[in-house]
Amino acid sequence: MTTAQTITIDFDEEIKKTRSMLERVPLDDTHRGYRPHEKSMSLEKLATHVAELPGWLKMAVETEVLELKPGFKPQIAGSTAELLEIFDRSSDEGRAAVASASDEDLKKTWTFKFGDQIAFSAVRSNVIRTFVNHLIHHRGQLSVYLRLNDIAIPGMYGPSADEPWSGPR
Repeated sequence: MTTAQTITIDFDEEIKKTRSMLERVPLDDTHRGYRPHEKSMSLEKLATHVAELPGWLKMAVETEVLELKPGFKPQIAGSTAELLEIFDRSSDEGRAAVASASDEDLKKTWTFKFGDQIAFSAVRSNVIRTFVNHLIHHRGQLSVYLRLNDIAIPGMYGPSADEPWSGPR
């Protein structure tokens, strides 16, 4: 099994779980600006970030350096439907890029720069795993936002309080 095949197994599972969470995000006027703390991202910004993260895998495979300029403004989804469109597109692009990568491709170094400063540089396979972990981290944050707004949370690695285990099937 190649490194790319191993990565796509985990990626596919996390994508299914993440989509089930994003389907519940209410990007309406009541919720979009919600933040549990003044230092927290708004719900709309966090959810859009989660939706875009799978596409970062494509960037890691197809480029050697990402330079984010100061003043960069992230995309913000205008509705739950748009959020899911962003997610589906980024998931398809990220998976296709990883699936097409050779082990040799994944041994190359990838670098993230913010302005002139190197923020992160590592072997692509590690970068990709870090991006998937980053997705899981922010999905966890998103679950807290939903819980604090009395929105049912889907189970991720087992049942949730809202979707309890119902026994053997």
